[in-house]
Amino acid sequence: MSADTATVAEQEYLEIMFWIEEAGLPMTGANIARAMQLSPPTVHEMVGRLIADGYVERNPDKSLTFTETGREHASYIVRRHRMIERFLTDVLGIPWDEVHEEAERIEHAMSPVLEEKMRLAIGDATTCPHGHPIIEGVREQGSLLADVEVGASVVVLRFENEAEELLHYLRKAGLEPGVEGRVESSDEDKVVIASADGTHEVTRSVAETVSVRADPAPPPRAAIPEQLVLSSDRYGR
Repeated sequence: MSADTATVAEQEYLEIMFWIEEAGLPMTGANIARAMQLSPPTVHEMVGRLIADGYVERNPDKSLTFTETGREHASYIVRRHRMIERFLTDVLGIPWDEVHEEAERIEHAMSPVLEEKMRLAIGDATTCPHGHPIIEGVREQGSLLADVEVGASVVVLRFENEAEELLHYLRKAGLEPGVEGRVESSDEDKVVIASADGTHEVTRSVAETVSVRADPAPPPRAAIPEQLVLSSDRYGR
């Protein structure tokens, strides 16, 4: 399908709402405003348009839910974005911490022909460079690195927040999806993973946004705590 029937502004909202839901957060106007760094009145106006155009519905508790059409559009938009990121990394050789914003600039202007060429070029890739599944429904939940106990073995699955400044930080720390190691230390300030490539230290707040496969695994919880604000710009997704 295509998202041509949704305006560019609506596509941006549908994309961030999909990300909020995927991260396990309530889909509310407040969370949308926080994620996009926009004022509540601005978000309220756009949510009204999304409701009027049949993409979302408002629940009795004021939270939002995708309609069938809205979910199809949101899923397609996110899938396209992640496919572009994979193309930019694997085919054009752009570092993975720089492709999120590039994909943002490309995704609303690309033609169906270019999109199909990109899909063929990435072959059987199943995730974006930050570990998110390109196809909805195949996401391994994992655990948050901040919750994993010292001594546990971990494999980095994905970065839940793709804000560019955060991706730069993670790349500098030597973490990327697929890294395997052991939690060497974890306290209220930082978490350290030891791998074959050395040690990787991140602040505890950043560890709240890194999903891992852990053994032993702590109880699962929302991928991004509601109170967590890490980016001076809007959240990446």
